[in-house]
Amino acid sequence: MSYLEYTVKTVPAGWRKVLYLNWPLVILLAAVACVGFLMLYSVAGGSLSPWAEPQMKRFGLGLAAMFVVAMVPIWLWRNLSALIYLVALLLLVAVELFGAVGMGAQRWIDIGFMRLQPSEVMKIALVMALAAYYDWLPMKRVSHPLWVLAPIVLILAPTFLVLTQPDLGTAILLMTAGGLMMFLAGVHWAYFAVVVTAGVGAVYTVFLSRGTSWQLLKEYQFKRIDTFLDPSSDPLGAGYHITQAKIAMGSGGWTGRGFMQGTQSRLNFLPEKHTDFIFNTLAEEFGFVGGFSLLALYVLILLFCIVAAMQNRDRYSSLLILGVGLTFFLFFAVNMSMVMGLAPVVGVPLPLVSYGGSAMLVLMIAFGLVQSAHIHRAR
Repeated sequence: MSYLEYTVKTVPAGWRKVLYLNWPLVILLAAVACVGFLMLYSVAGGSLSPWAEPQMKRFGLGLAAMFVVAMVPIWLWRNLSALIYLVALLLLVAVELFGAVGMGAQRWIDIGFMRLQPSEVMKIALVMALAAYYDWLPMKRVSHPLWVLAPIVLILAPTFLVLTQPDLGTAILLMTAGGLMMFLAGVHWAYFAVVVTAGVGAVYTVFLSRGTSWQLLKEYQFKRIDTFLDPSSDPLGAGYHITQAKIAMGSGGWTGRGFMQGTQSRLNFLPEKHTDFIFNTLAEEFGFVGGFSLLALYVLILLFCIVAAMQNRDRYSSLLILGVGLTFFLFFAVNMSMVMGLAPVVGVPLPLVSYGGSAMLVLMIAFGLVQSAHIHRAR
């Protein structure tokens, strides 16, 4: 008997679940969050308020929520998946009826102590619902057209509601995460080939329509595309934000200007420096080394999710873990791509680093589900 097995057997049954937690994953999540606290302290000019201190409290609350969720048996979360999805969908409808408006968008519900963003809840609720659906569905029916239709409806319903807010970035994440879940569940590749072909054809048709009598987009929408492809074409207008973001990243060099020495953020040239563009502040102050180090932490978290999914014999648990990992990957991949000018700016926060309550709390609960699947797996 190994020392670990002996330790587990001598611990009271009620506390054994704590020992079974994936503690390296907890440490990695805390490390990424600490990077966020440091950067929020920096962009506030060396002050814990107004961003770093609230973020610390939210992470503490999220960490407690993760432990609570982890202690609940995974079979109970599987049974509640459909209900959680339905509640998230109703919250999206509630946003349309009496949601709070901010920065020209109606995305939040004021619940007193915080403003809840239901689209963040839906990112995890959709993963749970799809994992439960494919756990229930026999493998021989996974690629049958009739049974492919149901998950498509599950994906498109919240996507449409999120688009009306409007929130294009979250809508894209929902569709992408949902499609990847279907692929992981074993849906035949031909369905995805059709979707990709149709998407390429639609993009080609949109560009082909420019300047014709049947133009599919407004001229200002085409100008946004032009600005994304060449920000220097309008450096003081639509291309200003991404131009300043690139300047911040480039000025950091290999090792950066130094902590709290970034001119782009301190002089307020960098837009949304505490949310969407916080990675540029990190790159300016700590250079390539700092940016790569954060990316390495993200990749390690993703690898822990993949390994945990491979070790789990339960289909629901494996799909759930992979779904959470994929959603986490899409968060940081899309954010880093857009702040480097590789993708359009769509307002996706950097997970556990950008300032925000709903995104952090929901993400920590999602990792609580990962921990629940890990703790309660067959051993």
